[in-house]
Amino acid sequence: MSVRPLTVLVGLVTLAYPFLVYAGVEHLQPQWLALLLGGMALLRALVSGTMFWWAAAAGAGVLAVLGFAGNSLMPLKLYPLLVNAVMLTVFAVSLLRPPSAIERMARLTEPDMPPEGVAYTRRVTQVWCGFFAANGLISLGTALWGSNEVWALYNGLISYGLMGLLFAGEWLVRRRVRARIEAKVAHG
Repeated sequence: MSVRPLTVLVGLVTLAYPFLVYAGVEHLQPQWLALLLGGMALLRALVSGTMFWWAAAAGAGVLAVLGFAGNSLMPLKLYPLLVNAVMLTVFAVSLLRPPSAIERMARLTEPDMPPEGVAYTRRVTQVWCGFFAANGLISLGTALWGSNEVWALYNGLISYGLMGLLFAGEWLVRRRVRARIEAKVAHG
């Protein structure tokens, strides 16, 4: 299998993780699901090779060992919290050590970004930090106090829907901001 299809496969398994755990708990002991988490995280890190996924894999490895050793589902339910914490850290650190995460992504298609664009991307990075913090706390709440069904529904569907809404909302705002910046440049 080439790297591209493997990357897609690993991404799909990562997205489906809450549902795989939910479905698997009916038929498997948590310790065997812990192997799924550890293997998935390690494969994701190997495929991507980025520091972000290696950090997530290390954290997932700890959760997998705890889940396997204690034959417990709770450490496995904390994986979405871990991913949000790592994403929050990456985005927050980029605010302290510019360029911001969103500016880096934006410069891939717009290398000559005006100062207003830099300020905007910084603000969007702050919004994503807020999202990852809130999403992580809700994820933690579903793991600690929600049923397996609630945990899987939030972490496997609702959180992705909220992320999509944030992407779409930001895209609409960005269009307006870009038009305002272009009008300002055109009028001198």
